[in-house]
Amino acid sequence: MKPTVYVTRKLPDEIVKPLTEIAAVRMWDQEDIPVPRDVLLSEAKEADAILTMLTERIDEELLDSCSQLKIVANMAVGYDNINVEYAHKKNIIVTNTPDVLTDTTADLTFALLMATARRLLEASDCIKRDEWKTWSPFFLAGTDVHHKTIGIVGMGRIGEAVARRAKGFDMNILYHNRRRKPEAEKEFNARYCSFDELLRESDFVVCLAPLTAETKHLFNESAFQKMKKSAIFINASRGALVDEKALHQALTTGEIRAAGLDVFEQEPIRSDHPLANLPNVVALPHIGSATYETRMKMASLAVENIVSYLRDGKAVTPVE
Repeated sequence: MKPTVYVTRKLPDEIVKPLTEIAAVRMWDQEDIPVPRDVLLSEAKEADAILTMLTERIDEELLDSCSQLKIVANMAVGYDNINVEYAHKKNIIVTNTPDVLTDTTADLTFALLMATARRLLEASDCIKRDEWKTWSPFFLAGTDVHHKTIGIVGMGRIGEAVARRAKGFDMNILYHNRRRKPEAEKEFNARYCSFDELLRESDFVVCLAPLTAETKHLFNESAFQKMKKSAIFINASRGALVDEKALHQALTTGEIRAAGLDVFEQEPIRSDHPLANLPNVVALPHIGSATYETRMKMASLAVENIVSYLRDGKAVTPVE
């Protein structure tokens, strides 16, 4: 009897085909709407494998209800939506999709930094609202990116890719990480420093750290107060690393200059979110890895993890 696989979002037929060759595949029929919780719980009970998105909460309740579940393949590099520790206790493998989205996410991160620094969205809106009357010396003047100091919090694969881009702009690179990266220091002429030193010295503070119990609200009132008043904050990791009330205060009182945000604590946000309409905020709807090429690679890797595990008992990119 074939194993059963449940896919929590509609994916292209060519992506799912390898699964259909070895398993009975059931799939939520919507691409843009997450599977309802009750449907997920019902389908998961019958599944040997689940291919999930970051919108699905794979918690103790779900894992306890799945007597035959063997693997959860998350179509994301992050996996804070999954209780990995509890899954491992129940001998359930969890996988993610690292590497394939590194450069795409780094591109978006640096684009967000540049758009915020040079006030690109404000400038575009100025034309759309017919507010461009004439040239003037400091009209929509932003701040330079080249030769400035970037502080990267979280020097993983994406952090290193952002550092590579920063090097091309002749930026001075600081970083803070759980452990030092001598190779990155050599390649990018990056300097390891404490979190507080990074906050004090950076013109651009870029958050790329994973979300854990220790990093939740890492960027709080105290952190923003330590930054330069001219500093720009960028978050392309997870929204919950930031205390959004503290960030709002920092932006509206002039503690920092601006922020570029691709992620928020509770997603999706609406237009009435306190940060969404501040003139010194560029807000994006969590599109860090959103290119067609990369999303197809992520989906393919999630499928490959399930196929490999069901066939050979070994996942390609397991979360330890």
